[in-house]
Amino acid sequence: MIYPSIDKLLLHVDSKYRLVHIVAKRSNEIKKTGHLQMNDEEYISSKNIGKALEEVEKDLIDIKKN
Repeated sequence: MIYPSIDKLLLHVDSKYRLVHIVAKRSNEIKKTGHLQMNDEEYISSKNIGKALEEVEKDLIDIKKN
């Protein structure tokens, strides 16, 4: 099972397409800078894409709505 679930993530983002864009961009930022919003031990996922999804779920990424 994928964590966090798509249903929980769509409460924070208005569409799946925007979610993919935001998470891909944040994952690349993590890869380039190594900066994380939480302590490394707090993440369930070990991969950057999973960490970015967890940050969206916890409202650690500011998502601007059009």
